[in-house]
Amino acid sequence: MTQHLAAPSTGTSAEAPGHPTGWWQDAVIYQVYPRSFADGNGDGMGDLAGVTARLPYLRDLGVDAVWLSPFYASPQADAGYDVADYRAIDPMFGTLLDADGLIREAHDLGLRIIVDLVPNHSSDQHEWFKRALAEGPGSALRERYHFRPGKGTDGELPPNDWESIFGGPAWTRTTDPDGTPGEWYLHLFAPEQPDFNWEHPAVADEFRSILRFWLDMGVDGFRVDVAHGLVKAEGLPDLGSHDQLKLLGNDVMPFFDQDGVHEIYRSWRTILDEYPGDRILVAEAWTPTVERTANYVRPDEMHQAFNFQYLSTAWDAAELRAVIDSSLDAMRPVGAPTTWVLSNHDVTRHTTRFANPPGLGTQIRTPGDGELGLRRARAATLLMLALPGSAYVYQGEELGLPDVTDLPDEARQDPSFFRAEGQDGFRDGCRVPIPWTREGSSYGFGAGGSWLPQPGSWGAYSVEAQSGTEGSTLELYRAAIATRREHPGLGAGTDVLWLDAPEGVLALGRPGFVCTVNTTGAPVRIDAPGRLLLSSGPVAVDGDTVELPADTTVWWTV
Repeated sequence: MTQHLAAPSTGTSAEAPGHPTGWWQDAVIYQVYPRSFADGNGDGMGDLAGVTARLPYLRDLGVDAVWLSPFYASPQADAGYDVADYRAIDPMFGTLLDADGLIREAHDLGLRIIVDLVPNHSSDQHEWFKRALAEGPGSALRERYHFRPGKGTDGELPPNDWESIFGGPAWTRTTDPDGTPGEWYLHLFAPEQPDFNWEHPAVADEFRSILRFWLDMGVDGFRVDVAHGLVKAEGLPDLGSHDQLKLLGNDVMPFFDQDGVHEIYRSWRTILDEYPGDRILVAEAWTPTVERTANYVRPDEMHQAFNFQYLSTAWDAAELRAVIDSSLDAMRPVGAPTTWVLSNHDVTRHTTRFANPPGLGTQIRTPGDGELGLRRARAATLLMLALPGSAYVYQGEELGLPDVTDLPDEARQDPSFFRAEGQDGFRDGCRVPIPWTREGSSYGFGAGGSWLPQPGSWGAYSVEAQSGTEGSTLELYRAAIATRREHPGLGAGTDVLWLDAPEGVLALGRPGFVCTVNTTGAPVRIDAPGRLLLSSGPVAVDGDTVELPADTTVWWTV
């Protein structure tokens, strides 16, 4: 039966008093995972010189900003999220001069740079922690971390029952300088990542200084890793019985989403506001609800927070509509933009996620139906880019890259792969270096090989193979981002108007714009709501009606 789609509303609440404006409100931000983006010196590892050389590609893609995953000095126990020196570049990525050059070149091209900041924990090779171990119990430096005596007759048991996100106890016992077993220290992640004690003023002072260091370098903002984890409940109480899968923040935990974190971010916000150019803070905050996430982006705290509820939503019209509504409803009162993301460096790429049955989580071990996954991924991208707020794109998703699910065990480097009962440990699959050319030992990634093996099919996904190719995923992204930038009904605002549509179909209106999404596995005929603007797959308009193909999104101008 043909369904009639009503005309969309012409107004948005973005113009309401108290809702600030800024470039981040509707920005498209591209995540670069430096070790897998481009290799500038041919050693098989991506680096800052490689990123700088490829910045024109990102400008031409049309994104507004580039978020760089960590490039700091690090032993690389967790791919750079174990930082030994927050003011130095790891030699594998280059030098501070390389970082300065990257920031300057990005600005010359009209791109902003956001860098990762890791304040929940340091590396065990950080100078503070090394000295704390060397000086033994009673060292003042131990107060900057969470050192505790163990339980049991001889302190042989951990201080509490907390578990690491990567599996196993969240505590590791030290050895005192005289060789005897000593105190334990807390690490919510790997043992090489001891948690800071944010109750200690020296920790707060140090990170305020780190913020200023990078702001003075010219960065436009910070993505704050584990933003929900800095403050622990007083006394570090036992957790008791729980579901290990809830450790990422989907339930109330004594080590996550404590109210004390907000005082930290209010102090950081005052620093950013001292600098010109709309510098921003972005929270990686896993919380039980989107309402709790909204607390991180109140007007005097951060500017954006990742929307993990959206990332984990199945390809289902009712579920998508529910999470879109709840996300917009949560952010509207605090005047912050809702963010949308489909993939990142920690989860299975959405091309593979949508190729598999729902309910498998965000770490998937099978390739699934690749053709189905790509079709849904393209449709999901157009839906995401049609929504009000800011969108994040993970490197390679614009090429339609799937996860690499058959990496040999000996090639894997994800620390959670080597620890039992934690995350599935298959994050390496979304971190395989991306292909730039059809051929070559690393498909244009660099002059040598690549730190993770690339599949033999990678050439067909390459930038070279897809550039200028009608219907390619890369050209779809380029067209969608350009249209989003040009069309006044896209990106800006805080509201959508849901229009009547058949079951399994979403139809949402923005000013002068309609987006229709068929999440079903069969074609659905509806009234054409306007002039076809862009579609994720072939669509034929038949007079006043259109048949929406299965798993397809269409943009219309009205």
